[in-house]
Amino acid sequence: MNTEISIEFFPPQTPEGVEKLRAVREKLAVLKPEFFSVTFGAGGSTRERTFAVVKEIAAEGFNAAPHLSCIGSTRQNIRDILNDYRSAGIRRIVALRGDLPSGTAEAGEFRYANELVEFIRKETGDHFRLEVAAYPEWHPQARFPRDDLANFVRKVKAGADSAITQYFYNADAYFHFVDEVRALGVDIPIVPGIMPIASFSKLARFSDACGAELPRWMRRKFEGLGDDTDAIRAFGLDIVTELCERLLAGGAPGLHFYSMNQSALTLEICKRLGI
Repeated sequence: MNTEISIEFFPPQTPEGVEKLRAVREKLAVLKPEFFSVTFGAGGSTRERTFAVVKEIAAEGFNAAPHLSCIGSTRQNIRDILNDYRSAGIRRIVALRGDLPSGTAEAGEFRYANELVEFIRKETGDHFRLEVAAYPEWHPQARFPRDDLANFVRKVKAGADSAITQYFYNADAYFHFVDEVRALGVDIPIVPGIMPIASFSKLARFSDACGAELPRWMRRKFEGLGDDTDAIRAFGLDIVTELCERLLAGGAPGLHFYSMNQSALTLEICKRLGI
């Protein structure tokens, strides 16, 4: 199957983590991803580590797409980062609002992701391909779905080229979201974000925090498996593979894997999909 995929990493905190991520990238390279993206901590807290990983990925001959969140930043700060990325030959950015770092009340000079997209376009023209975030099950801070849709449309109109969604396990949520934004005149590709399941307890905590819904039947089944890690892994692989199959059959333009700096589950899912 000729499916376009991309894979996300977070910047490691230790030299051992850096080495491990190199080995993970080497294994995932067989999938020939369109790009590897690298996350960016709240308020730019991982700026140097993100840049180091991005430069390494580019030096290995892959397309690298650093995340860039604007909350808590100044225009000059963002301008400096954009100049660094241009100098390093980076051509793609994932432009996000981001979260305020804990203990910070200052939002900085940007309030929303559409302002960041607009600023990048003004500063750099079409140099960067800009990805933005989409929330099929709605952003946890959105008061109503229509507010979230309006925010998404603003980001697209500001100059986004494509979107990557928050992960989800209900394909209908994705298809409904795509239908809704198409009706509002949005025609950019919307790539579903895919979260392989390594540990259900970690996934449940993470999902509660970020607003991704875990269907009741799925929760109950995982809870019934207790501490049986092999059974959890097998069930998780089945769920995520079936989800990907349904998304691709329904017209999704590709898949974006949240790898959590691991390779085994993403490789196995792609193998089952024939990628």
